[in-house]
Amino acid sequence: MKQFYLILLASISVATAQVQPTASEKVDESLMAKKAMDATSLIKNLPLTNIGPSVMSGRVVDLAVNEDNPTEYYVAYASGGLWYTNNNGTTFTPVMDNTQTQNIGDIAVHWPSGTIWVGTGENNASRSSYAGIGILKSTDKGKTWQNTGLLDSHHIGRIVVNPDNANEVTIGVAGHLYSPNKERGIYKTIDGGKTWENTLFIDENTGIIDVAVSPNNFNIQYAAAWQKGRKAWDFIGNGEGSGIYKSTDAGTTWEKISTPLSGFPTGEGVGRIGLAVFDDNTVYAVHDNQFRRKNSDEKKEKQEGLTKDDFKSLSKEQFLDLNDKELNDFLKTNNFQEKYRAANVKQMVRSNAVKPVDLALYLEDANSILFETPVIGAEVYRSDNGGKSWVKQNDDYINDLFYSYGYYFAQISVDPKNVNAIYLSGVPIISSKDGGKTYTSINGDNVHSDHHALWVNPNLTGHLINGNDGGVNTSYDDGESWIKNNSPIVAQFYAIAVDNQKPYNVYGGLQDNGVWMGPHNAEENTEWHQTGQYPWKSILGGDGMQVQIDSRNHNTVYTGFQFGNYFRLDLENDKRVYIQPKHELGETPYRFNWQSPILLSPHNQDILYMGSNKLHRSLNQGDTWETISSDLTQGGRKGNVAFGTLATISESPFKFGLIYTGSDDGLIQRTDNGGGSWEVISKNLPQNLWVSRVIASKFNQNRVYATLNGYRSDDFTPYIYVSEDKGASWNSISANIPASPVNVIIEDTENENILYVGTDNGLYVSLNNGNSWESFTNGMPYVAVHDLVIQKEVKHLLIGTHGRSIYKADIAKLQNLTPEVLKKELYVYPLENIKHSPRWGNSWSSWSKASTPGLDISFYSNRDEVYQAKIKSSDDILVSETDIVSDKGINILSYDLAFSKIGKLNYLKKHKTELKTADDGKTYLPKGSYSVELKGNGKTELVTFEIE
Repeated sequence: MKQFYLILLASISVATAQVQPTASEKVDESLMAKKAMDATSLIKNLPLTNIGPSVMSGRVVDLAVNEDNPTEYYVAYASGGLWYTNNNGTTFTPVMDNTQTQNIGDIAVHWPSGTIWVGTGENNASRSSYAGIGILKSTDKGKTWQNTGLLDSHHIGRIVVNPDNANEVTIGVAGHLYSPNKERGIYKTIDGGKTWENTLFIDENTGIIDVAVSPNNFNIQYAAAWQKGRKAWDFIGNGEGSGIYKSTDAGTTWEKISTPLSGFPTGEGVGRIGLAVFDDNTVYAVHDNQFRRKNSDEKKEKQEGLTKDDFKSLSKEQFLDLNDKELNDFLKTNNFQEKYRAANVKQMVRSNAVKPVDLALYLEDANSILFETPVIGAEVYRSDNGGKSWVKQNDDYINDLFYSYGYYFAQISVDPKNVNAIYLSGVPIISSKDGGKTYTSINGDNVHSDHHALWVNPNLTGHLINGNDGGVNTSYDDGESWIKNNSPIVAQFYAIAVDNQKPYNVYGGLQDNGVWMGPHNAEENTEWHQTGQYPWKSILGGDGMQVQIDSRNHNTVYTGFQFGNYFRLDLENDKRVYIQPKHELGETPYRFNWQSPILLSPHNQDILYMGSNKLHRSLNQGDTWETISSDLTQGGRKGNVAFGTLATISESPFKFGLIYTGSDDGLIQRTDNGGGSWEVISKNLPQNLWVSRVIASKFNQNRVYATLNGYRSDDFTPYIYVSEDKGASWNSISANIPASPVNVIIEDTENENILYVGTDNGLYVSLNNGNSWESFTNGMPYVAVHDLVIQKEVKHLLIGTHGRSIYKADIAKLQNLTPEVLKKELYVYPLENIKHSPRWGNSWSSWSKASTPGLDISFYSNRDEVYQAKIKSSDDILVSETDIVSDKGINILSYDLAFSKIGKLNYLKKHKTELKTADDGKTYLPKGSYSVELKGNGKTELVTFEIE
C-alpha cells in the first residue's frame, strides 16, 4: 500500500493545548473549499438516493405561516432544512437544499414580498444542536439564497421582520453553544442585511434566545437574554446574565426590565425565557426557573415502601432491622441483579462489605441525577403594563412539563383573539384559558412529545399548527384532535445497520424516535395511507441508538436507547431481554455514554461487547457479562452529563481479542489479548477530543483508523488518522477535507484504497488511502452524516444522516476505480443485460404512466471531454447516437433503449420485421445483441449488452 501521508510529529503542540473554537474566517474559507470540491469531484455524477423513512419525522424548531392564507407555510427543521407547503401540509418541498447548511434556529417570512430570513444554527442547546453559518436571505421564495453575515453567531434564537418593511429586521443571536464568543446579543439591519448593528450585547456567555414584538407596533420589542454554558460533561442553563429587555424604538436601544423590583426572578437561577406579546401592554413570559425548590414546598406524597433516598440516612443497625419482604420488593423493583436479595445484602452490610448508602449509590449515575434535580422548573409571568411589573400566574408547580431540561423548551404562545388563552410547549403541550393559572394537556395520541413551535391562527379560533420532535401536527379544534403532516424526509439518525436478507433491511436509531427497520427498496409514497402498511416498523422506543444484527439470524437484534439501556430483541416472537451490564454493589456505578457502543464479535456472533467507562464482554448474547478492563477513560469529570465513557469499539477481523476502544475524553486503547492488558495508543494525537470512531482494518492486521471530533468545543477541524503499527504511530489523512467535525470513517469492503468519511457537513470518499478526498453530494444536501455502512453483497453504501434520514448509493462503479483504471484516459464499465418487455412505453390504462426502460452507460474519463456514443445492433446497424459532455471522473449516459428516427429507418431497411410504436411515441429496441461505442479524446471503447 503506497503511503503519502502527512506525518504527524510526536511533538505536535496541539497534543497538549486546550481545544480552541474554529475561527469564522476558517469556516468561510472551508465553505468555499467545499463548493469547489463539489464542482470538481471525480464522483459528482454518482447519485445518492434518499430511501426514507419519513413517518417519524425530525425536530421542528420554527413555523412561518401566511395569516392571509394559512394553507401556505414554511417549516424549519433543526438539521433537516426548510420546507414549504401551499396545500395545508399535504405535501412539502425543500427550498434550502442548494445552501451550505441544513441547520436552522429560526425563520421569518415577509409574505407581501416573498422575502425569507433564515437564522442558521439550532437554538435548543441540545447535544446535537448543530452550528450554522450566519443569516441566509431569499427574495424569491427560496429559489436562490445569499448569506448576509453573522457567520460567527453559530446559533440563532429568533428573527422578527417589520411587516411594513422587509429590509428592517431584528435578530436575537444565541451565540456559540460550547464556547464564549462576542457575536451574540441583538443585531439589527435596516438595509436588508447589507450591514448589521449590535444594539444589545451583554457578555460573551449570554445571548438572546427569544424576541417578541407587539402585533400592533413593531417599535415595541422584548428580548429574552439567556446565559448558558454547555460542555461535554456539564450543562448550566442559567445565570446572572439571563433576563428580559425591552425596546421602544424597533430594537435600536434596549432597557433591562427584569429587575429585582419588577416581580420577575433575577439572579443565578434564571434560566431560559420564552416570550409572547398580546398587545402594546400585555406580555407573557415562560421561565425555566433553575432555583431549587424548598423542601417545605415539596408536595409529593410519601411513596409506598422503601425509596432510594431512605438508604442514604439508614444506620447499619436500622438497615439490618428492615423487613425482608419490603427490602426484596425494593431490590426487584429497581432491577438489582438477582444475586442481590434481602438475605445476602444484609449479610454484606453485616460484614461491612458494603454500607446501606451503597444501595442508593448503586442506582445513581449522571443521568439519573440530572432527572432528579429538584428545580422549580416552568413558571409563567404576565405583565399588563408593558413589562414594568410582572405577576406570576401559576400558584402551584407546573410539574411534568419541563422536567429538568427546560433549556430544550421554554416556548409560550398567546391566542391573538383571547388574552387569557395561552399555550406552553414542553414534553407535552398544555393550554390555559385563565391566563396561566390552570392547565390542560392537548397532546394528542398521534402527537409526539417535546414541543418547540406553535402557530395560533389569529383569524380562526382553534386552528393550531404545532412543531415538535416528531414533525408537524395541525388542529382545528384547539388541540382536541390533530392531523399529522409528516411527508418531509427529515429523520435524525444516530446510527444505522444492515442485515443480509433479500431484499436486505436497514436498521437505525433516531433522535427521540426510537429504533426502526425497513427494506432498503421500499418506496417512500402515500400508498400506505390506503393499505395501512408503512414499510418501516418501529422496534424500540426512546432515543434510538446503535444496532447490531446477528448474521446467522436477522431476527436477533441488539439495540437500545440512551445511556446504555440495551436489549436483545427477538423480532420473530416479539420478545426482548434487557442486557445492560451491572456494576457490583459497593462499586462505583458504570458511566454510559448517551450513545453507548455495542459490537458483535466478527469471530463469534454469540459474543457481544459493550462499553461503559469499561469494556464488557458477553459470551452468551448478553445474558451474563464479564468486565475485561479497568477504566479506559480519563476518569470522568464533575458535571450533570455522563462523561468519561467509551464512544467506539472495534475488534480486528484478523484476530479474536485484538480490540480497540475510543473514549469521549480522548483516549484510544488497545488490547492484544482479549482484555488481559491494555495500552494507551493516543498519546501522540491531539488530546481531549471525542473519539468518534476507531476502526480495525479489514485488509491489514496492523492497520487501524481513528477519527476525533471537536464539535463539543466548537472546534470544526477534521481529525482523521491512520496507523500501520496498531497505534504505535499515527499519520494524518485529513488532507483536503474542509473544516467540519468528523463522525465516522469506514473502509470499502472490496477496494483497499477507498475510504468513506462522514462529517457534520457531508460525505467524502478517498480513492487513494486518504491522500486526497472527493466530495460525494449528488442528490444529498449539506447535512450531518452520523453513520455509514456497506451492504457487501449488493455493493450499496448506506448513509445515515442526522436530518435527512438515510441515503443509498450503488458503489459498484466506485469500487472499480482501481489505480489501474484511474490511469486510463477512458474506461467504459461492462453493461448488464436487460429483460425485454412488450409494455415498454405503454400504460395499462389511459390514466396511468407508461412503463419506460433505461440503460445507464457508465464510464470514467480522465478529463473534461465531449464523447460520441453510438448504439449498434449485432449486424452493425446504427440504431441511435448522441454526444455527451463528460466531466473528469465517473460519468453516466442514460439511454432509453429506443431507436432514433434514422436508426429505425436503417434497421427496417435490413430487417423485414414489424416495429411497433409505443404509446409514448417511441419505438424500442427488439430482443438481440447490441454494442455501445464511446469515442473521444483519441480513444474508442466498446462494450456490449443483450436485450433478452
